[in-house]
Amino acid sequence: MCGLRWMTFAADTMALTVDAAAVVGLRLVRLSMLDASAAAEAWLMVEEKWESAALLQWGALSGQLGSRPHDVASASFDHVRRKVAANRRRLAQR
Repeated sequence: MCGLRWMTFAADTMALTVDAAAVVGLRLVRLSMLDASAAAEAWLMVEEKWESAALLQWGALSGQLGSRPHDVASASFDHVRRKVAANRRRLAQR
């Protein structure tokens, strides 16, 4: 049973990788414009990374992500997946 959970987690991670690659492509298009919106996107990208890292660290230290390894991994994954999906939706609108 435990092995199946990790295999599902691995498959979900591969799907997230594809989604993240799409976000990278969309961001490259936006950044290649070299205008004010490109600069704003670059700052937003950096801010999101710092905020996400801080929230995950706080969640791990406070126990909000869980106490078992699979729970921590799943909660971290869900956090990142939500952020990537939101970025994909936002970047694909234009």
